[in-house]
Amino acid sequence: MRAPSVPIVHQVRGLSDRTIAWLFIAPTMILLLAINLFPLIWTIQLSFTNYRANRPFAPLRNVGIEHYQTILSDPEIWQRMQATAHFVFWTILLQTVIGFALAYLIDRKFRGHGFWTTLILIPMMLSPAVVGNFWTFLYQPQIGLFNYVVSFFSGLAPSSFQMLGDVTLSPWAIIIVDTWMWTPYVMLICLAGLRSIPDYIYEAAEVDRASNWRQFISITLPMCLPFIMLAVLFRGIENFKMFDMVNLLTSGGPGSTTELASITLKRAAFEAWRTGYSSAFAIILFVTVFGLANIYVKALNKVKAR
Repeated sequence: MRAPSVPIVHQVRGLSDRTIAWLFIAPTMILLLAINLFPLIWTIQLSFTNYRANRPFAPLRNVGIEHYQTILSDPEIWQRMQATAHFVFWTILLQTVIGFALAYLIDRKFRGHGFWTTLILIPMMLSPAVVGNFWTFLYQPQIGLFNYVVSFFSGLAPSSFQMLGDVTLSPWAIIIVDTWMWTPYVMLICLAGLRSIPDYIYEAAEVDRASNWRQFISITLPMCLPFIMLAVLFRGIENFKMFDMVNLLTSGGPGSTTELASITLKRAAFEAWRTGYSSAFAIILFVTVFGLANIYVKALNKVKAR
């Protein structure tokens, strides 16, 4: 005789809360792991081959670590990495200093601080494509507003310099645009850190007759430091792989002055169709970012544990 089936409701009721939670979470986790792990494993596999995406049916040959040796011994690649490091360093420095200064001013809660906060956040809300085209127009030597502003304060003729066409000025042109766009992001994180400091600490400092400068050095800066370091981490990772903004403004020019590692990777992958070579380069960049971020996170945890 066939045993009566147990209703699904009773089966679910017999499971623990932990098991039910895993039943809901497992499909999403499996999907996310597949989306993230499969491209990474495939990229690692392609980095050891001569595969070309425009010749998918060509004979596949294993080249070992040849691509890695070629990349690490190529002086042009090191120049691109230096250009990337220059861009990352100055954007992080300017965004951190200006972002924290703006957060400190807005935290004073002066009249109209809500309006000015909203106004400052506007660049961060815009699309990189819009920002790139907007600043390309501003940088035009004949009709661009930027050159006329510089001319007003310096006395130089507006057409005497080109921000996007000069070898010396073009790296600073993209640094200015990225700083303008993403300083509000750093400001928000720093503002969250400032708002998290309890008022009673400042009240105790005032009882001890500590000056405003002493309060800033001894209370504000140390307690906001983890938030500042977190903002530096996020912006450092994003700027290391910066592509769209630089591609829209200069496309790596003039010459190769602003050609960052991401631009070189794109050209190797989708212009020269050296898929195996570009996969190896992508893995090198991934290991570099992952390693530096891991070291930085350990330093951040030490600061938070103080």
